[in-house]
Amino acid sequence: MTEQHLPASQLALLPIAAFTATGDLERLDPALRRGLDTGLDISQLREVLVQLYAYAGFPRSLNALGVLMKIVTERRQQGIEDAPGHAPVAPIPTGTDLLAAGTANQTRLAGAPVTGPLFDFAPAIDLYLKTHLFGDIFSRDNLDWRSRELATVGALSALAGVEPQLQAHVRISMNVGLSAAQLRQAASVLAQAVDADSGRRTLQALERHLAPAP
Repeated sequence: MTEQHLPASQLALLPIAAFTATGDLERLDPALRRGLDTGLDISQLREVLVQLYAYAGFPRSLNALGVLMKIVTERRQQGIEDAPGHAPVAPIPTGTDLLAAGTANQTRLAGAPVTGPLFDFAPAIDLYLKTHLFGDIFSRDNLDWRSRELATVGALSALAGVEPQLQAHVRISMNVGLSAAQLRQAASVLAQAVDADSGRRTLQALERHLAPAP
């Protein structure tokens, strides 16, 4: 396998995230089973579904976690012992350290400090993004950042009307080490495993990112 190709386990995250975001539990079930079969452990899958509440909402995250719990129980009853994985090892910052850690994580992911008139208009959302999403969630080291970004791209690709956020996360994906070829592979998987629109949105976001500045 060359560096231009993503491993099967990371590719499996894309439909899992997409079906979680759209609430398609019927298609999520086999996607989660395939994820376990590719070698993803229970902790990694659980972490993806927890993270996605920040992009798809608590109801869909909770529903998806319920599906995963059912699958793990069924497989255990069938004698299939899926790897449990591990809880986060690094301590999660608290108090004022949480804002500092989240700001640092966000800056590293985005490639520069994130500011703008929207955050001046609604400073609460800026605080929540920095402390909770990028502080609490992205400080949890039981899932690497490349996998987190692939899951985010998968989720956003399946949702109409969030193209600016998908564009941002395609850029962030490349900031954390994913290549253009790997993201094209992700778009192809989304087109085949989810639907044509998901693949198209991802590919268009990538091509916009790669286009030379006017």
